[in-house]
Amino acid sequence: MAMALGTKLETFRSYSLLSFIRTLSTSPSTSASVSSSAASQSPKKSKRRKKKNLFEVAQFLPNWGIGYHMAKSHWKEVSYEITKINLYKDGRHGKAWGIAYKNGLPADAPKKISGVHKRCWRYLPNIVKASESSQNLATSTDNDQKVEPQAI
Repeated sequence: MAMALGTKLETFRSYSLLSFIRTLSTSPSTSASVSSSAASQSPKKSKRRKKKNLFEVAQFLPNWGIGYHMAKSHWKEVSYEITKINLYKDGRHGKAWGIAYKNGLPADAPKKISGVHKRCWRYLPNIVKASESSQNLATSTDNDQKVEPQAI
């Protein structure tokens, strides 16, 4: 008996009072009530949508976005028309080149786009591709030439 009290005293000294009380309590009802109350307090939160890098945006566009305009989400009057994409094997990384546009006016020549791996890119759907606009102009001029009045 004295031996049992000696071991309990040593145990008490080695552990703090709080941990000693936790080891003595073997009541499963208190731990179950704590876990159930924690589960009821944390409702399921909706996940925030992960933003996309340039290649993750371009993969859904025809021809990997070549000829389309893209910009970073915080840019106001700046965009790039993609001219060339060099993809790595995984399809989410690589290099891209494009023509910079400021206030709707193009820069001189294509240049390498910086920050393509940052997760802030978006597609600009309201800007028409250069090849589509030239095709639309060509079809409209063809239609104007085909209309001929008939002489009576």
